[in-house]
Amino acid sequence: MELNQVKAVITGGVSGLGYAVAQHIVAHGGAVALLDVNDEKGAQAVAALGGNTQFFHTDVTSEDAVVANLSAAKEALGGLNAAINCAGILGAGRVLGKEAPMPLKTFTTTVMVNLIGSFNVAKGAADLMQHNAPGEDGERGVIVNTASIAAYEGQIGQAAYSASKGGVIAMTLPMAREFARIGVRVMTVAPGVFHTPMVDGMPENVYQSLCAQVPYPSRLGKPEEFAATVAFILQNRYLNGETIRVDGAVRLQPK
Repeated sequence: MELNQVKAVITGGVSGLGYAVAQHIVAHGGAVALLDVNDEKGAQAVAALGGNTQFFHTDVTSEDAVVANLSAAKEALGGLNAAINCAGILGAGRVLGKEAPMPLKTFTTTVMVNLIGSFNVAKGAADLMQHNAPGEDGERGVIVNTASIAAYEGQIGQAAYSASKGGVIAMTLPMAREFARIGVRVMTVAPGVFHTPMVDGMPENVYQSLCAQVPYPSRLGKPEEFAATVAFILQNRYLNGETIRVDGAVRLQPK
């Protein structure tokens, strides 16, 4: 689909990678609904992005809230043909920490937000998209999930995070196969180390060390590069059921 035809919901859309995707779509004439839990940043994002933007306070782990807000977003946008899952948490911590083993709640919360939240939004969006009029090649919609290269080379302290993102990758193909009958594609992007608000407070030596680990280009990824990848997926109908790494050829070390 062309970007000016996109009517997308974006979870985690008020900051970081999600916000970059929203900027890219709106700049090319599309419309977006931002699903996030940060009301203040949501209002700021809507003001900055302009009239083709809506905000809905949404906990992606709540089935009822997601169903209600996807429906509201579809009405507000005049349709829904794309869902981009960018909501996520780090859930960092060693399984056997210095003080005690990782609380089970840390693991389950990370999986709930990153994996189950993505599934929750994907199924709700597909349920609405299946009723769209088919476009070229019978396409009715696109779902783009966000994983991480930590799903492949998880570092010490990333057991919960890696497990959650590995699950996102693992469900991509079976979802794509199932949704083929309704003309909805499913793709996943696995970003490397990107410059997001999470790294702004990082000490300079740590920041430079991260950059040096990336073979080429030796820097952190730019959110707009992630957004361009999502846009490419939206526009290329032959991309389906796969995960794309966007990482400058970095491979994470054990720690």
